[in-house]
Amino acid sequence: MISFIRIDDRMVHGQVITRWAKEKPCDGLIIVNDRVAKTPVLKNSFINSTDKKVFIWTIDEFIERQDRITESNRNYFLITKDPIDMKKLLVDKKFVPNDIKHIIVGPANDRPGTTKLGGNQSITQDEAQAIEDMVNAGYEVEFALVPETSIGTWSKFRSQFGF
Repeated sequence: MISFIRIDDRMVHGQVITRWAKEKPCDGLIIVNDRVAKTPVLKNSFINSTDKKVFIWTIDEFIERQDRITESNRNYFLITKDPIDMKKLLVDKKFVPNDIKHIIVGPANDRPGTTKLGGNQSITQDEAQAIEDMVNAGYEVEFALVPETSIGTWSKFRSQFGF
């Protein structure tokens, strides 16, 4: 089952393993990213970065396995690199993550064309649209690197993107 949903441009790192995995039940990580799933060196580096079980799949591979995930007794974190991929899973593909309706957005580095929301949390207009679509589909989106440092939910930032 899915116990936690996170968007994080680094995907697996200390904030996920040492902080969030202590706050939420976590037997393993499911990373959905087409590029990493198709690049053996990257895939192996993420798999070997933690003692947790790590699965790295393309969006299509995840959708093929979605029933097994939701029916599992194990607790998995669902992680994508960006809001656009998470929107593809939750809105476009209609994946239902065990009644979890709260999405945490972690690090999103400054890049050309981004709007800075907080420390190490910047998004593009396309990413903002994906977040807006997830919120309109019934999800709550919160920006927090670690549990105690939330900078707010999407409602605080959406006007900066014309919504």
